[in-house]
Amino acid sequence: MAALEISASQSPAARSAAASARVRFSYELSSAVALAWDSIRSHKMRSFLTLLGVIIGVASVILVGSAIDGLGVYAQESTAKAFGSESFLIAQVASVGGMTRRQYLDKLRYNRPMKMEEARYLESNNSEHTLWSGYRQTQVTAKRENLQSEETSILGASADLVDIRDIVVESGRFFTPTEEQSSALVAVIGDDLRNNLFSGGGSPLGRTFKIQGNDFVVIGLQERLGSSFGRSQDNSAYIPLSTFNRLFGSGRGMSIFGRPKPDSGLNMQQSLDLARVSLRNKFHQKPGEADRFDFLTPDAIRGFIDSLLALVAAIVVPVTLISLVVGGIVIMNIMLVSVTERTREIGIRKSLGARRSDILMQILIESVIMASAGGFLGVAIGATMTTILTVALGVTLKVSPFYVLLSVLVSGGVGVASGWYPASKASKLDPIVALRAE
Repeated sequence: MAALEISASQSPAARSAAASARVRFSYELSSAVALAWDSIRSHKMRSFLTLLGVIIGVASVILVGSAIDGLGVYAQESTAKAFGSESFLIAQVASVGGMTRRQYLDKLRYNRPMKMEEARYLESNNSEHTLWSGYRQTQVTAKRENLQSEETSILGASADLVDIRDIVVESGRFFTPTEEQSSALVAVIGDDLRNNLFSGGGSPLGRTFKIQGNDFVVIGLQERLGSSFGRSQDNSAYIPLSTFNRLFGSGRGMSIFGRPKPDSGLNMQQSLDLARVSLRNKFHQKPGEADRFDFLTPDAIRGFIDSLLALVAAIVVPVTLISLVVGGIVIMNIMLVSVTERTREIGIRKSLGARRSDILMQILIESVIMASAGGFLGVAIGATMTTILTVALGVTLKVSPFYVLLSVLVSGGVGVASGWYPASKASKLDPIVALRAE
């Protein structure tokens, strides 16, 4: 209301002056843009070479950002496939990253190794609301006739692991509790193991291969998982834990996977808390004492991956942005050359009434247009290369809006910073001195 009263109280002369000022500014801005664009078009090759540094810098930022975000998406998907979305793991040492060698050795000394006794204890005390599975792993050379698959991961587990870790059996089935109790020689294999031992074609179901000289019947084929941090997750075979113990011995310890049952009404953290209480009671721990075991959740894995990628981004992205600074220096040099070439033109414009702000605006806008054009071209090239690499290499790359916005803003900022000094120098030229220039 007050603003309306002030507007209404203005005299016709004041309103007319304000309107004239807006028209004048709009005209000056459009004229400056037109002059800047004409200057860029009149030196196409020089302008393109000037933009090249900005284009390369922005495209590099887009590619690096796409790789970082794509790696994050890939890691999250791989974690969900390999670990499960709602499962947790209990072991003597289960932490991911962020641990020194001393801390690791301290945990080995203080924590109790998990054995079948602990797994059975959890099943007897917490089976009403939680699914449990012991888990052991080793590597052997799997064989079939004259074929072999080296460094095959043999994974011993309970029948419930298929539900705990969301294991997808593409064809066939997972082994049953009955097969687990009878130590049956059955296996669910990964895609790489299938290709290594059953490459002749046809389904591997019902066919046999050897582990430690024993014939195992293939009863299921697991969905392809791909590699995780450079290591294949598909050169593997799941066998019953009882069978694993019979072949490889009881060992020094094992891991225990758990997951709340769908109808329990508990979430993962609540189920884990109950498991911790049970194990602390079993180990006769006093209140305030640290757990004598370690545990791991998907959230901890995702947090570790996010912190690792953030560290990579904090190091790599600023290094990549250096190329934009180099591009800005090139733009500044070219704009200084441009000011020198147009000294006489600037003198004529100032003698005809052009103000310092008019000259400053013209040179500055030309610099910003060049840098922004380089930024948008760089974004287009970076996005195109990201798409090509995703299709050609089968890698996970994702163009991030954050890095696109960062690239455009930085390139525009480079244009302002690079053009300010040449524009200021041009605007301060004395008309008489400028008119004498050759």
